[in-house]
Amino acid sequence: MSQEHETDVFRLPAQAGIGRIRLRVADLERSLAFYRGLLGLHVAEEKGSRLALAAAPGGRPLVILEESPGIAPRGRTLGLYHFALLVPNRRMLARLIRRLAAARWPITGGSDHGVSEALYLDDPDGNGIELYADRPRDRWPTRNGRLAMYTRALDVAGLMAELERDPERPDEPALDPGTMVGHIHLHVSDLDRAEAFYDGMLGFDVVVRGYPGALFLSAGGYHHHVGINTWLGPGAPRQPQDAAGLIDWELRLPEPGAAEAAERLEAHLRRRGIEVTRSGSLRRVEDPDGTALVFGG
Repeated sequence: MSQEHETDVFRLPAQAGIGRIRLRVADLERSLAFYRGLLGLHVAEEKGSRLALAAAPGGRPLVILEESPGIAPRGRTLGLYHFALLVPNRRMLARLIRRLAAARWPITGGSDHGVSEALYLDDPDGNGIELYADRPRDRWPTRNGRLAMYTRALDVAGLMAELERDPERPDEPALDPGTMVGHIHLHVSDLDRAEAFYDGMLGFDVVVRGYPGALFLSAGGYHHHVGINTWLGPGAPRQPQDAAGLIDWELRLPEPGAAEAAERLEAHLRRRGIEVTRSGSLRRVEDPDGTALVFGG
């Protein structure tokens, strides 16, 4: 390998982010009742046992569901910890809390992270989901010039007060059309090895190191597009193919210039010995634990 290749550094464009999440589920109708009926996503495309869901009719897909009847629920394996739907404001988060409470859907947690306020739950197959709203970037907490996320109790009463000031209206869409996939959080077997991949290979920047057993990475100074953790402990198994869970996630490269950025990233990965498979313009790679991502499609 040449000296040029040894010192090659690739950084993602500042506006890069997470595109869509693709999940394997056991029962499409059951999942649709949750994602459309409860969360308010819209069916953007349907092909046999595959559904693409968007935040608004005709919108860009955020979640793709692929049915595999008879599969086991999501287990305690490497791969998906949760994916996160970012809503535009606290009021929308409060609306979702009210709707979930009315449906008596189990909530696994709620936290104030300083940079955001978040609610945690699982879909019918055990896939973890975070619903969150960001605080303005100029209010994100810092320490010694670096971002300092934390975990505190979620102020549910303060969130619900948003609906007292501005009550829900019958003509409102169930989900704000500005909702997007904000980040993805993954179980990994080794933080150093995962950091070498997501930072050194993919070009994300480590933003937060303050959490035990976890790192948070992003492009463009966001609080995180990718979280990685070793909270399952050593020896955690990889996700089996006959269980519900993450199939792959999309690294979204911004326009204009997305095609060129994808070419540069592919070339960089190949020079660093990472296997890249292609289907047309779509590239697919796996992290050291077998979690797949796609880009450039």
